[in-house]
Amino acid sequence: MKSDHYMGELRRIRSEFVERVSGPVIKGLVDDLWQQKVFSTEEKDYVIEDQKSKADQARRLIDMVMGKGERASQAMIDSMKKRDEHLCSTLGLMSSLAGVGELLP
Repeated sequence: MKSDHYMGELRRIRSEFVERVSGPVIKGLVDDLWQQKVFSTEEKDYVIEDQKSKADQARRLIDMVMGKGERASQAMIDSMKKRDEHLCSTLGLMSSLAGVGELLP
């Protein structure tokens, strides 16, 4: 597996993710990533600032996760699959990520 497979998938879906993801899914993903210690409390709060539009929150979320590397990208995709299968299917993540859930070393 390429070392940047999950980051590449997030890069590929970024525009459509920003357009299609719902506010509740963004908040759920941020909570999941905070619980998994991908995000600090400050980063979590930064992503979901109330005055930001849903699109801005989605951009912040995906860009911050990609900036944290492959494990963070994998954690986000795994959470997306659990929280919104329809969105993942629409974005082409369901078929392209066989083996999701198997954490990278």
